[in-house]
Amino acid sequence: MQAYGDRERLDNLFREELNRYISTHPRSRELYETAAEPLLSGVPMIWMSKWPGPYPIYVEHAKGSHFTDVDGLMYTDFCLGDTGAMSGHAPDPTVKAVQKQIARGSTFMLPTEDAAYNGAMLSERFGLTKWQFTLSATDANRHMLRYSRHVTGRQKIAVHDYCYHGTVDETFAVMDDEGNTVPRRDNVGKPIDLKQTTVVIPFNDLEAAERAFATGEVAAMLMEPALTNIGIVLPDPDYLKGMEELCLKYDVIWILDETHTLSAGVGGMTAKYGLNPDAVVLGKTIGGGVPVGAYGLTNELALRIESSMHLESIDIGGVGGTLAGNALSMAAVRATLEQVLTPKAFEKMEALAELWVKNVQEVIDEYQLPWQVSRIGCRGEYSFRSTAPKNGREAADADDFELQQYLQLHAINRGILMTPFHNMALMSPYTDEEDVAHHHAHFREAVAALYS
Repeated sequence: MQAYGDRERLDNLFREELNRYISTHPRSRELYETAAEPLLSGVPMIWMSKWPGPYPIYVEHAKGSHFTDVDGLMYTDFCLGDTGAMSGHAPDPTVKAVQKQIARGSTFMLPTEDAAYNGAMLSERFGLTKWQFTLSATDANRHMLRYSRHVTGRQKIAVHDYCYHGTVDETFAVMDDEGNTVPRRDNVGKPIDLKQTTVVIPFNDLEAAERAFATGEVAAMLMEPALTNIGIVLPDPDYLKGMEELCLKYDVIWILDETHTLSAGVGGMTAKYGLNPDAVVLGKTIGGGVPVGAYGLTNELALRIESSMHLESIDIGGVGGTLAGNALSMAAVRATLEQVLTPKAFEKMEALAELWVKNVQEVIDEYQLPWQVSRIGCRGEYSFRSTAPKNGREAADADDFELQQYLQLHAINRGILMTPFHNMALMSPYTDEEDVAHHHAHFREAVAALYS
């Protein structure tokens, strides 16, 4: 969809920003050209080539809510590693804990005291009593889907249209116009026809969920309590509790992926809305920048799993990994949860997100834009439609890639980093009102260039 009508003007504005970027980032260009030989597409992970310039920014150092690139330019960071650094860059308590632990050893295939402490802290925050640790939320989601199929004896999982749960094969599916499950566009090397593994339902549609569950084929409903990777899509007032009731009725394992919706508070949307899932998945945020993931289980689900596993083959059942629960990650999680991502920090972060949303809405109103802005705790995002989307298809249909690339590049050229491929801003414990004002100035300038 093209949300902005004057494409010639948009193209000219983008070219101006592109020239400005090239002229101000010569060292990043040199490093990128050097990397072109040993790295696929010149980047350590191919999606980094999607940033809105001919080459990505190379970071020199980062602290708190800012970073400096190799050309000496400083940025206010609202991307924060797409929540991987929601704690802020290099938070002192986490850095200190990591330095101490790595000097004592980083991985043993044996537990440390920190792991049990972290499990108890997460139990208190989310209400689930049994915890396991991985290296990413993707791993945690994979493990929970395997466990769900194992204990229910069912083969299919249900996900939302236009969801994202990391690189989990079963989740790269969407609905076609007839409501059939089909592979998501450009699904690389899909291993099997997704109709065999997955049922896709629209967000905020309890009737569709019940139809899917009533077949008796669905082992688990894996979902974010609010969609975040297709823009923010918030749940209707009765949706989450309704889904909880349906999963209980049909013995479907209800898994809430709170990797991004942890922005709602210390216990994510699970605690904020008083939800009772069978499992919760967490990711990168809880490690303060150190790779980690986690999943929590109810006592009932934990018992179903433990009572059906055989000790002699528990290490080769497809769940786990030699670095999972390593000592370094556990030290990072303990410091980050205990001293950085605290209830007081979330209060400040949410207040700043409210201010960010207010500023964006002011510009939308001033220029009478057919855009809207939404928020989940300390996370805010605007989209190119006049009303908040109700499901993933509505959010996807409102996307305008060229417009988004212009706004992203305009922000970068003014010393602001937004979450890539989104119009999303995230607040850290170190973000302040000056940072929010910085974004406001960029956003108004970019919009004025489009509509004045």
